[in-house]
Amino acid sequence: MESALENRTPQSPPPIPPVTGVHRPTWSVMIPVYNCSTYLPITLESVLAQALPEADMQIEVVDDASTDHPVEQLVYEVGRGRVQYFRQLINRGSLHNLNTAIQRARGKYLHILHGDDLVLPGFYREMQNLLEAYPEAGMAFCRYLYIDEAGKPLYPSEPEAEQPGLLIGWLSRLATRQRIQTPAVVVQRKVYEHLGGFYGVLYGEDWLMWLRIAIHYAVAYTPAIRAAYRQHQHSISGRWALNGQNMRDIGYVIHQMKTLLPENIYRTAAPRARHFYAAYAIQTAHRNWHLKAGLKPVLAQLHQACRLHAPVLLQPHSLKLYLKILWNLH
Repeated sequence: MESALENRTPQSPPPIPPVTGVHRPTWSVMIPVYNCSTYLPITLESVLAQALPEADMQIEVVDDASTDHPVEQLVYEVGRGRVQYFRQLINRGSLHNLNTAIQRARGKYLHILHGDDLVLPGFYREMQNLLEAYPEAGMAFCRYLYIDEAGKPLYPSEPEAEQPGLLIGWLSRLATRQRIQTPAVVVQRKVYEHLGGFYGVLYGEDWLMWLRIAIHYAVAYTPAIRAAYRQHQHSISGRWALNGQNMRDIGYVIHQMKTLLPENIYRTAAPRARHFYAAYAIQTAHRNWHLKAGLKPVLAQLHQACRLHAPVLLQPHSLKLYLKILWNLH
């Protein structure tokens, strides 16, 4: 299992070559997809509703050899030639597909929008104004909304600041837990050229990337809600929650922080991160239990919670779950 994951997961940041010899639009909106055709039309429509002219905005779907629907046909039907399409020859895995999308991007500002997420009205105008106001920022992000499978709003993300601007003390805050979902993020392409692409894990790969950027660059933020992140069981994160791979990957990211972060930040942030994600694993175990996913997914989360921060297993929330398991085993 681990060797198979390694083959689909770059073990170091893949290089992102600079763009030369072609027209450079201001924006690249890159949409990596794999078997999410149910949501892709809505994703594309959310971009097209506020798209800039083609000379100013590249829009491209990067398909990791989907099997659920003829994605090229869908892209043509919705985009009518405005949206470009690229298909991998074989299924390469989410990270390789993500890095392919970055490598194919030509714009100054690069927005990765997974095929099941959305942008809300005014996203590109808001983010461009923010990055132009703070050109020293390597990335910028907005407040965002969580939505369910049907697109119903669930709750907004926690605000990081009251006014738009550069975030102060951001690296220390981000190191305690992942605080950003990808559809809310815009990165200057030159930052990927400097730092390389995504690597190391299939869950938490975005947290690792945002940490790497925050180490080297200022980060801009707006509290305006301009993006939406869709929660559903069939997402990559939902699938990895069933076998505990999500928390194994989180443990990897926290381990990587030891070599990436200044020692004083790591010393404070790492224990908080372990405690937070151990508690999150317990919550996921409860969710797996209530979804009747089976005993293995529940125990996988409990095992990873123990590895991250064993004392969390003695909390009342955890003990209640043990009693439920014991009761049902009898």
